[in-house]
Amino acid sequence: MTTKDTSRFLVPRDRELRARVKLFGNLLGNIIRRLEGEAVLQAVETLRKGFVALRKKDNPDKRERLMRYIDALDPKTLETIIRAFSIYFSLVNLAEEEYLHRERRRQVTEGGPLWLGSFDHTIRVFHGRGAPPRALESLLDQLEYMPVFTAHPTEARRRTVMEAQRRIFLAAERLDMPRLGREEREELTRQLEVQIQILWRTNEVRVKKPQVQDEIKYGLFYYVESLFDAVPHTYRLLEKAIRRSYGSDEHGNPVVRVPSFLRFGSWIGGDRDGNPYVTPAITEMACRLAMEQVLSEYLQRVHTLRFVLTHSLLMCRPAEDFMASLEEDENISRAVFKDLPDKMESEPYRRKLYIIRYRLRETLDTVRRRLAGETAVMPTHAAYASSAALLRDLTLIRDSLISHGDGNVARGELTDLIRQVETFGFHLHHLDVRQESTVHTTAVTEILAQWEPDIDYGKQDEASRLRRLSELLDRKQLPRLSRDALSETTRETLEVFHVIARMRGEVGPEGIGTYVISMTHAASHVMEVMLLARLAGLCGRNDQDEPFCHVRISPLFETIEDLRHVESVLEHLLGNPVYRTLLRAAGNLQEVMLGYSDSCKDGGILASAWNLYQAQQRIIAITGAHEVECRLFHGRGGTIGRGGGPTHESILAQPPGTVQARIKFTEQGEVLSYKYSNTETAIYELSMGTTGLIKASGGLIGLGSQDRAADLEVMDTLAQQGEKAYRTLTDRTRGVLDYFYEVTPVEEIGQLNIGSRPSHRRKADRSKNSIRAIPWVFGWAQARHTVPAWYGLGSALRQWRGDDPGRLEQLRQMYREWPFFRALLSNSQMSMAKADMEIAEEYARLCHDRALAKRVFGLIREEYLRTVEEVLTVSSKETLLDDNPVLALSLMRRNPYLDPLNHIQITLLRRHRALQGSGSDGVDDPWLSPLLRSINAIAAGMRNTG
Repeated sequence: MTTKDTSRFLVPRDRELRARVKLFGNLLGNIIRRLEGEAVLQAVETLRKGFVALRKKDNPDKRERLMRYIDALDPKTLETIIRAFSIYFSLVNLAEEEYLHRERRRQVTEGGPLWLGSFDHTIRVFHGRGAPPRALESLLDQLEYMPVFTAHPTEARRRTVMEAQRRIFLAAERLDMPRLGREEREELTRQLEVQIQILWRTNEVRVKKPQVQDEIKYGLFYYVESLFDAVPHTYRLLEKAIRRSYGSDEHGNPVVRVPSFLRFGSWIGGDRDGNPYVTPAITEMACRLAMEQVLSEYLQRVHTLRFVLTHSLLMCRPAEDFMASLEEDENISRAVFKDLPDKMESEPYRRKLYIIRYRLRETLDTVRRRLAGETAVMPTHAAYASSAALLRDLTLIRDSLISHGDGNVARGELTDLIRQVETFGFHLHHLDVRQESTVHTTAVTEILAQWEPDIDYGKQDEASRLRRLSELLDRKQLPRLSRDALSETTRETLEVFHVIARMRGEVGPEGIGTYVISMTHAASHVMEVMLLARLAGLCGRNDQDEPFCHVRISPLFETIEDLRHVESVLEHLLGNPVYRTLLRAAGNLQEVMLGYSDSCKDGGILASAWNLYQAQQRIIAITGAHEVECRLFHGRGGTIGRGGGPTHESILAQPPGTVQARIKFTEQGEVLSYKYSNTETAIYELSMGTTGLIKASGGLIGLGSQDRAADLEVMDTLAQQGEKAYRTLTDRTRGVLDYFYEVTPVEEIGQLNIGSRPSHRRKADRSKNSIRAIPWVFGWAQARHTVPAWYGLGSALRQWRGDDPGRLEQLRQMYREWPFFRALLSNSQMSMAKADMEIAEEYARLCHDRALAKRVFGLIREEYLRTVEEVLTVSSKETLLDDNPVLALSLMRRNPYLDPLNHIQITLLRRHRALQGSGSDGVDDPWLSPLLRSINAIAAGMRNTG
């Protein structure tokens, strides 16, 4: 066996995880007994044991007794019970995360090839397939891996809670130290219990709805908590893998040079689509807070290095370039060293680091004054003008150390800091800006009405709009614009572009990422943004009449209909000479964003996945024909119904030839905290994502693959049949939206203080178009239906294969050999395993129209059973998640604890709604608080729910 499948490898040791989960459960039980009383603990245990028994063997009488028991509990006790289950899930999540990290370390210790998706396994495969060092280096030079963090209305965790969970993770890790004595173990267990007790005493639900600035700080948490350490460590692992397979040079460096290819993006503070609270001032704040965070990190690292690089001039001879840089710094040495200008002259690296620290402080102080509202100018004589200047100083130290035989010293903390600066710059992440297309159209219509009152741009057809916009963008000078005469909305739209221009100057050109246009239906939508950018000086012609463009625009195609019209929009856009000139000036890279959430909500999982697949192929073909580089931006959510799933497999499932060494994708909701709350897990996730990117880009060095034409034809038919089945339910089944709103807690989700953005585009509109994709998926998940992630798949598979064994074998071959099809069916299994039709039927009873509930739920259950049967038949498995035993065991552990929560939530929904319907306005609802906590708890138990 040449490779180790992580899942199969880990299962035999599951008893260690069970022991850890049991320890956590016992400690939590002790805390509940001590702080809340024996009666509360007994209530928790009654429900836990009762539903565990029902999982083993259903008993209608026992189920009825448990429901009566729940009905008899008062709101306060119910709330405490919900908290107990919720914190239990948090502890299980931590135990699983720590266990998986421990098992990966164990594999490393044992030696030999590591898990599928590790750097070690991936580089061995490339080496085994004959990829020479130069070819691998060429591929690495082209890599760009960019997760983009987004604020998310289904991520309920507070930063305070996450910090408490991190302390529990570290406390539990100490219990794994070898050769612990009994007293040491008991003391560590007591410390662990203290940390769990602190978590119990911490309110996991926000008292107030978060503001955007809270969400910005929440996003920055992950850099401090894990990514600043995880990034350099990830590069070290890749270099180690390369040394193993390809060897080292005379200095101990891998023969294949590893560039810094990790980049990070953010939407938090820039995504104004549907969020009126993201103002231009907020975007400025987001950029400055990010800069403050990264500069603070550099200061801390430089401070540490001063005590490491203590080399004396008596013991070594630094390089001439380095010594010349020290001489250049003499103009600020008096400010740095005050009354001791000769300080550390015999320790040149320490002296240089003191100067670097001073310059960083000057830069940071300026940023902080700007955050405080001052108009502060960066002191050019002392502060760093850019991260490139800091990087130059650090590389001078590194190269000098290497020159006198201290390369091994340079490869330590100094190289880690260089990796950080190469990755994060002074901007930390690329802040994308997003707005909906009609906002720009409205602004341009108003502006053009001021310039040409006789022409109504809003009433012109697409060809006329493109012609007019092209003429304006091609002019050397635009007409004068009176901003005071514009509406407040249009002035704010213009101000966003002025903020972009200012922030590029403050934090560097990389500080602002892409301008994303949601609901892009036409090429003119992109050209409108370009015109607005020109009004802020972001594009146009310079004094030498040369074109320049400092804005990168990404059209976002979201719905099924939009995905089918990608070709038309891009052809008109890239075929426009004016746009092409500006695109070349911006670097000739066209980014195109694909929306997974809305396309799935719109047409179902099969139609969404297949239309996205085909859209990517068409986009790459069009950009290639126009000799334009392309980066695809995947708007994935956490759950399967929103494009989620394991990152490694998701990247490999993209169409051959479309990844091209670049991947950019959103990281949303609870996925952020599961991937990046702990350094150890963040390293694993970055490694798995990077190896997926390397493998998917193998075609660039002759190691690619091609799809089979026959498979494509089958998928075409399956997608059509799946979409028809899904739309029959969601678009053509009378009353299905009433069913959704009544049997799920989707309206109550809006009362949770978990996000600044509204859950609906239009309030009081019970339509599929009004509700956003995120609460659509979240609502179905809470009620254990998980409809968006699988509905229509079973009907499509059964209809296509019929009773034909040849067709069944073709589907099985597709599952075995086609990463896209395998990922589609594997992800659907994950979602179906999280569904529960018995519990879903209990939720269905919340629908006032019994006939409607019976009809709609009947359709859902019938399709669920059909889909389970078809997926198992095609994958040749006996039960769901047969090929992922680790996840199967995880869900098995959770279900007996999720079951009582779902039943409690049903009771609370019924009581809360009854009180609401009684007209008791102004009366405190005792059921609301426990209800909201139940939403949090179920989300924690199911994990990727939104």
